[in-house]
Amino acid sequence: MRTLICGSIAYDTIMVFHDRFKNHILPDQLHILNVAFLVPDLRREFGGCAGNIAYNLNLLGGDPLIMAAVGDDYLPYDERMKSLKLSQQHVRRVPGTFTAQAFITTDLDDNQITAFHPGAMNHSHTNHVMDARDVKLGIIAPDGREGMLQHAREFYAAGIPFVFDPGQGLPMFSGAELEEFVRMASYVTVNDYEGQMLQDRTGESIEELAKRVKALVVTLGARGSVIRAGGRQIEIPCVNPQQVVDPTGCGDAYRAGLLYGMAAGLDWQTTGRLASLLGALKISKRGGQNHRFTRDEVAQRFKDSFGTRIW
Repeated sequence: MRTLICGSIAYDTIMVFHDRFKNHILPDQLHILNVAFLVPDLRREFGGCAGNIAYNLNLLGGDPLIMAAVGDDYLPYDERMKSLKLSQQHVRRVPGTFTAQAFITTDLDDNQITAFHPGAMNHSHTNHVMDARDVKLGIIAPDGREGMLQHAREFYAAGIPFVFDPGQGLPMFSGAELEEFVRMASYVTVNDYEGQMLQDRTGESIEELAKRVKALVVTLGARGSVIRAGGRQIEIPCVNPQQVVDPTGCGDAYRAGLLYGMAAGLDWQTTGRLASLLGALKISKRGGQNHRFTRDEVAQRFKDSFGTRIW
């Protein structure tokens, strides 16, 4: 099933602070915050929610189609896309802009402080869902504000089921706009912090919001995730990773697992477990797209983790 992934393509500059933020940020001095973190480790990675989700879905054997806007500095990413054989048919280049850039500092507790320059992402509304052919499923990941609203309305008008995944873009929207997203979406996925914000902005509980969609997924980090679907609450355990190296892109890997399970018609427990496994595979490598796996490796890890085979 061809899946249209609307979201950002970005370069991630990732820095590691060899201490804990909490040791250097005084809670009673936040109004005059002035801190500097020494980051001996720095690297530049290919990222962005759409890029990361498509990368993982492609490894699973899915059929991702990326819809994103990029800038004049896109050439290295363009070469990577070609090497991965990922379609760039709906990757629009916007002259005079930079490709979106994230500057991420991670501490020893895996907390992150991120600065983000949207660049070409602010032109995401120049792409249109109806330009993509033979799409049966979609996702709206963090992107330009106008683009996210427009793409949701276009998915809805076309009758294409889609996942609303607001991520770090959630604060851009009012309660009424978030209610509109939920009304149009078939699925919603958030982490626990975003879930609380979604409740605060809409004035509705997670349980009430879940009744409006086919499934509402809340990820809980090391505590796993919860899928509310069909009046049921399905607890999905966290898969123990081989090692914990870098959480960047774990949420995107998880969402790729969800999309694959939906497209393949898997039940929600199996879909959630596959998503959890992908998050564990990702966290053992640095960056959002440096991990690799085959379908046979996924099948074996799934059996080792849950006692059953997935395919």
